[in-house]
Amino acid sequence: MWVMNAAATSLPPLSSVPDALGHFGPYGGTFVPETLIAALQQLDAEYTKAKNDPTFQEQFEYYLREFVGRPSRLYHARRLSEKWGGAKVYLKREDLNHTGAHKINNCIGQALLTQRMGKKRIIAETGAGQHGVATATVGALFDLQTDVYMGAEDVRRQSLNVFRMKLMGASVREVHSGLKTLKDALNEAMRDWMGSVDSTHYIIGSVAGPHPFPMMVRDFQSCIGREARQQCIEKEGRLPDAIIACVGGGSNAAGIFYPFIDDREVKMIGVEAGGRGSALGQHAATLCAGKPGVLHGSLSYVLQDEDGQTADVHSVSAGLDYPGVGPEHSFWKDSGRVEYCCITDQEALDAFEEVARLEGILPALESAHAFAQAAKVATKMTKEQILMINCSGRGDKDCQEVARLINR
Repeated sequence: MWVMNAAATSLPPLSSVPDALGHFGPYGGTFVPETLIAALQQLDAEYTKAKNDPTFQEQFEYYLREFVGRPSRLYHARRLSEKWGGAKVYLKREDLNHTGAHKINNCIGQALLTQRMGKKRIIAETGAGQHGVATATVGALFDLQTDVYMGAEDVRRQSLNVFRMKLMGASVREVHSGLKTLKDALNEAMRDWMGSVDSTHYIIGSVAGPHPFPMMVRDFQSCIGREARQQCIEKEGRLPDAIIACVGGGSNAAGIFYPFIDDREVKMIGVEAGGRGSALGQHAATLCAGKPGVLHGSLSYVLQDEDGQTADVHSVSAGLDYPGVGPEHSFWKDSGRVEYCCITDQEALDAFEEVARLEGILPALESAHAFAQAAKVATKMTKEQILMINCSGRGDKDCQEVARLINR
């Protein structure tokens, strides 16, 4: 049995947030130009109605089941369990979803909302390209004009996903400002949305941004945790002892954590990108090294320099290469309910190879961060304990970059 800290055990139910204004404790809210307020209010109202509309829920479940291929498998990783020598290791196989990651869950939900609002165009930002591919996929599925903003450095690192997006009819808008990565792509997508709100819906891919996005994306992704909960009970007769997931903006982690948030006996660990070192600009460990600030429409932990300016970040993983994080993760950190740590580029690369060699599974570089931390945690657990890892995506997209980095 894990021992929770005092802060976590004294908390009221964490599943009750956010409030009506999108606040997770002190975090969240809506910090955007006035031109976006009406669009956000429309989205909030439409989502509130959709949550209580059986027809919408039936549509959502239909596409998750018949198109995405849910439920995703909960797989006993026997060789990793043996190698790590401690806990019984299970993988929640989001990499087996159509498009190869968890991102499609949220995109299906937001595309259905786009139709309800009568809009014909969707835009998105993407780092590793998985959210971009998922957005392009629903654009093709629902006949929506699709534009995806992507930093030029990520276009280089994720050329396969760029091709996939274009193949499905999306326009990939290459961004050359800043570090040419995820933050810069999000900046440009926000600018587009400010000028096109009447006809366009912005499908934010993470649990970040202004209300209602953090709540809405979490809700759409919670199918991961609900399934994992039921599957673990069916296989083992009880809940897992610990769950580990990588955290960039935080959608896959929120999706698997949220349905367990009131189960205090389940330890939860979010793993950030430790990059090349602890100096500012060498990592993307927002919750481990950041402080509260406003970024992209909400108050949350942000990596900042001494003047309060958003810091440059680095990660070998394009999907974790972001200086902010979803506000609910900030709330969970302060509450003590979720523990956050970081894994270096090299540790993630080593885990990528180990999982491939031992299990025949290529995890996304994002997910490899979770595997690397799991290897450390598993050795401190007993063989009777259950450790669950959210394998949030597959690593085919990363093979070319990994080969370059390990000189093979």
